[in-house]
Amino acid sequence: MDVNAAVAAVAAIAGLGTGVIAMLAFRMSERERTRPLRSGPPPENTLPAGVDTVLSVLRSSAVVLDEADGVVKASSAAYALGVVRGGRLAVEPMLQMARETRRDGEIRQAELDLPRRGKGRTDALAVSARSAPLGSRLVLLLVEDLTEARRIEAVRRDFVANVSHELKTPAGALSLLSEAVLDAADDPEAVTRFAGRMQIEATRLTNLVQELIDLSRVQDNDPLTHAEPVEVGELISEAVDRCRQQASSKQITMVVGGTPGLTVWGHRSQLAAALGNLVENAVNYSPAHTRVAIAAAVVPGRGGEQIEISVTDQGVGIPESDRDRIFERFYRVDPARSRATGGTGLGLAIVKHVAASHGGEVLVWSSEGQGSTFTLRLPEPGSARERHRSARRRREGPSGTLHEPAAFPDSADADADTTNDHAREVLP
Repeated sequence: MDVNAAVAAVAAIAGLGTGVIAMLAFRMSERERTRPLRSGPPPENTLPAGVDTVLSVLRSSAVVLDEADGVVKASSAAYALGVVRGGRLAVEPMLQMARETRRDGEIRQAELDLPRRGKGRTDALAVSARSAPLGSRLVLLLVEDLTEARRIEAVRRDFVANVSHELKTPAGALSLLSEAVLDAADDPEAVTRFAGRMQIEATRLTNLVQELIDLSRVQDNDPLTHAEPVEVGELISEAVDRCRQQASSKQITMVVGGTPGLTVWGHRSQLAAALGNLVENAVNYSPAHTRVAIAAAVVPGRGGEQIEISVTDQGVGIPESDRDRIFERFYRVDPARSRATGGTGLGLAIVKHVAASHGGEVLVWSSEGQGSTFTLRLPEPGSARERHRSARRRREGPSGTLHEPAAFPDSADADADTTNDHAREVLP
């Protein structure tokens, strides 16, 4: 009995000790939990307050580097440009800028050309990089993509140079011809000949100025602001009437056909100018005793039905190497022939801008020695009107839907025959 009592006493003492220890541990944990946090220095790579928010709204690509040139923060645009790769700054000139800024605290700026990512890419990205200190340890690097701005500036310079050259040619010719007229004042036959040449150059100058005005209008204005339903048949009739005299002088027959009663939604005068340019080019670049076919049809497209107006000629055709450039301003496949026909090199550029501003596109098929087919493709009136309304609600201007190029037949004759089931000849 004494032994049992001793065991029980020991067990009781042990249980009491365990309880006391558990209670002390609980109180210590509670005291530690409720103890106020100690204020200490922020982690080494923490951005100053508010900087992260500011960087998120910047349009420029942003990169923040620490003392070891590690990337603390980088925007998604910086990764897209290839400035940051694998968590490191991948452009050595920018890295050197950041190190110099960290050393002396001076803001630096430089323009650089970066190779594009991807195989087979030979062009470069033009960027402007600026480095600035961010606190005492970090460096902020802002990178602005200047590629598009440089391209636009190059286009503007080329345009000004081309305009100057094109205006100088007829203006110089008029000056020389006027001197010739003065020198030949006593020769009526020479005066008549020089005066005729002066009229030709004056007409060329007038056409060039007018097409420059037209191009400026289609580029700067929203043609659908005052859009209306336009009968395709009326547009074709106007284009035929515009070129009737030229076709008559070359004995070219113009054939009109396709689906009657079609309507498009857009700016009437701009659409008439675009189609007129296509028909005029077809007549000018076709040999005598041939025909030019103009046809309209409804075709399916990704954004709904579309209206196609095709102009097919039996002319010299366009070399494959030139087809991608024929819609550039002042570009001519055959400059000598264009000057002989009075071409300014702006007609197809106007057609392209009119098509794009109406939500459509212009396509070309051509084969040397067989002719060419230019197709003006526009959305049908319902979808075009709704697209314009949606764009206006978003205040983004008119938007167009690009579609796959249509498959053209192997010859211009086949195209004219298959698209003109109800064709009627318009005799010049």
